Amino acid sequence: MTGRELFRKYKFIIRILEKIVGMFPSKFLRGIWTILDLSSGKFGILMRYLIIKNLSQKCGDNVYIAQNVELKNVHMLKIGDNVSIHRGCYLDAVGGIEIGNNVSIAHQTSLVSFNHTWENPDIPIKYNEISKGKIIIEDDVWIGCGCRILANVTIKSRSIIAAGAVVTSDVPSKCIVGGVPAKIVREL
Repeated sequence: MTGRELFRKYKFIIRILEKIVGMFPSKFLRGIWTILDLSSGKFGILMRYLIIKNLSQKCGDNVYIAQNVELKNVHMLKIGDNVSIHRGCYLDAVGGIEIGNNVSIAHQTSLVSFNHTWENPDIPIKYNEISKGKIIIEDDVWIGCGCRILANVTIKSRSIIAAGAVVTSDVPSKCIVGGVPAKIVREL
C-alpha cells in the first residue's frame, strides 16, 4: 500500500492525532522531533508529520519527511499535499519557503532562504547582516539529490532540477535545469 493510500485510509485517525499533538507546546514538539529522528518506521514518519503539521505555517496531506532532515525556522514553512523530503535535507525557512503539491525533494538537498551580505568591511562577513529571500517551489517539481536552492528563487511547475545543481535564479515551467549555476538543459 502506498503512502498516499495509507494516508487516505487512516485520515480520520490522523486528524484526531493532529489535534492531540497540537496541544503540546512548540518547544516540546521540537525536542520530540530530535528524538524521532532515530525512528525510520511508520511511527516515526507519522510523528514527524504530526509535528510539522503543528509547527509550520501550512502543511498539506500525505507529507513524508525522512530521518535526518533538518528544518530551521519552521514557522515560515508552507508545504502542500503529496510532498516528500528525503534523508539528509536541510531547509532554513527564515526568508520563507513555499512548497507546492506533488513535489519530491531528494536526499542531501538544501533550501536556504537567506544570503550573507558583505557591505560592512569593518566586520567579518559572517557578522554582516543577512538578506532574506523567499523560495517558491510550485506544483509537480522533482528536485534531484544534492541540489542547492538559494534565496529569491521560484521553481515553476512541472520542472526537474538535476542532481547536484545550484539554483540561483528562477526556473521556468516544463524544463530540466542542471549545473553550477543551474541552466536549462532541456525542455519537457
